[in-house]
Amino acid sequence: MELREECGVFGVTFPEKTNVAGMVYYGLYALQHRGQEGCGISVCSDGVFTSVKDVGLVSEVLTNDTMKKFSPGKTAVGHVRYGTTGGSTRMNCQPIEVNHRLGRMAIAHNGNLSNAEQLRKELELSGAIFHTTSDTEIIAYILTKEMLRGVSTEQAITESMNKLEGAYSLIIMTSDKLYAVRDPHGFRPLCFGKTADGGYAVASESCAISAVNAEFVRDVQPGEIVVFGSDGPRSVTSGCGKCLKKTCIFEYIYFARQDSVIDGIPVHESRKQAGRILAKEFPADADIVVGVPDSGIDAALGFAEESGIPYGLGLIKNKYIGRTFISPGQDNRLDRVKIKLSPVRSVISGKRVVLIDDSIVRGTTSRRIVRLLREAGAAEIHVRISSPRFLHPCYYGTDIDSEEHLIASNHSVSEICAMICADSLGFLPLETLRELTGNNEYCAACFDGKYPTPVPGDSGKDRFEQKIITND
Repeated sequence: MELREECGVFGVTFPEKTNVAGMVYYGLYALQHRGQEGCGISVCSDGVFTSVKDVGLVSEVLTNDTMKKFSPGKTAVGHVRYGTTGGSTRMNCQPIEVNHRLGRMAIAHNGNLSNAEQLRKELELSGAIFHTTSDTEIIAYILTKEMLRGVSTEQAITESMNKLEGAYSLIIMTSDKLYAVRDPHGFRPLCFGKTADGGYAVASESCAISAVNAEFVRDVQPGEIVVFGSDGPRSVTSGCGKCLKKTCIFEYIYFARQDSVIDGIPVHESRKQAGRILAKEFPADADIVVGVPDSGIDAALGFAEESGIPYGLGLIKNKYIGRTFISPGQDNRLDRVKIKLSPVRSVISGKRVVLIDDSIVRGTTSRRIVRLLREAGAAEIHVRISSPRFLHPCYYGTDIDSEEHLIASNHSVSEICAMICADSLGFLPLETLRELTGNNEYCAACFDGKYPTPVPGDSGKDRFEQKIITND
């Protein structure tokens, strides 16, 4: 099992018709790191919705031929997907389109509902028939039911938010407006920017705003609904309880692109700070610092700056392979890590190496990377991890579904060190996470078991009582 990323959402709206599909294409391309299993675009042109979505990368699904299907329009929404709920099939790709007697809408969702199973059961008992296994369809059903009561779309979204628990950053497109919605805890990022010709772009990350030459305006706040209409953006507070921000800390450690800024915090600087902390907490007598591409590089730079040990480009990533890829029938004969990463022998050979990576989940990948460096002639390998140990499942979108898959739930640091064949091992101390963001407004439940919402199988209270294993 490898740690898997989230999803990415992107939407645009303009006062006049333009090539909105083309803009969404570039926005999704900038967000490709957030989901590589499927993607799609929906365009609204004169009230007519046109959608293209399928399994595959943006460049594979949205080809020149498929992009010709889109007419110029004023509004469009797109999605790149890694499925945390639901399988990797075309039916689970987004945006999800909804047709009802009052109109049409398309929804793109990043996150995971912690009460999805309960809501799905209630909807099915009331007569709902689901066509996907994605919890995004649950959101679509609840929202549609509210709209059919005759309330405004804004009010329908607000009422729906009162029923949803967990992580959801949404972009909702109707025939005349675009809505950006972030859950009351702000688990997943969402922001928007303005284009030079009066349009607006909404995205999971600021790097996608820059990719379409829009100027970043601000982040959507937890519990906020931003309505984009003919008069520009308008903020609506959902009123669904106290909004206690708990942005996923792993957005800063791993998920987000290095050049993004989330809730005012530059991701690159946050990761460098993790490296500085590691250098202070777990120093090593070494010759070179090497980062595992891509998210380990920033922390490696921070470790090098703090320790005075030079940074070296010791691992090269195959740029034509994403975070996930298909292995055609060679699982038992070829090492996937060797296909994705290659050591630079001239940098590694004979050196005492500090190896910086973002996480250890099951331990298999870490062991293979250490072996790669050994084979390249490394004299010593001191592994440093820019996150605390994963001890608990995540119910908000990260692919950590049970403790049995987590090596740290069953082994001490010294045992993990021996299992991955490293000379030493250090994890980012849990109490230092605040230094990555400068505040306590983050969710670290996968590390400390403190879930901000009730979770499946219990009321959420007993999760706070679980034993937290500390570094040896």
